[in-house]
Amino acid sequence: MAMKINEDCIACGACLPECPTNSITDGDIYVIDAATCVECIGHFDAPKCVEVCPVDCIVKA
Repeated sequence: MAMKINEDCIACGACLPECPTNSITDGDIYVIDAATCVECIGHFDAPKCVEVCPVDCIVKA
């Protein structure tokens, strides 16, 4: 599985430094690369991007 950022993204940048696999790219709406996203398994107890997102726009793909 991988995480996905939906259209509610405000491009705040909070998730970028938290991703241990650098799977998030910035733009008008940020995008998570499903090929490299591991949902933080082996790094954190839960997806870190979800924890830091101020608008709750990151969900399981």
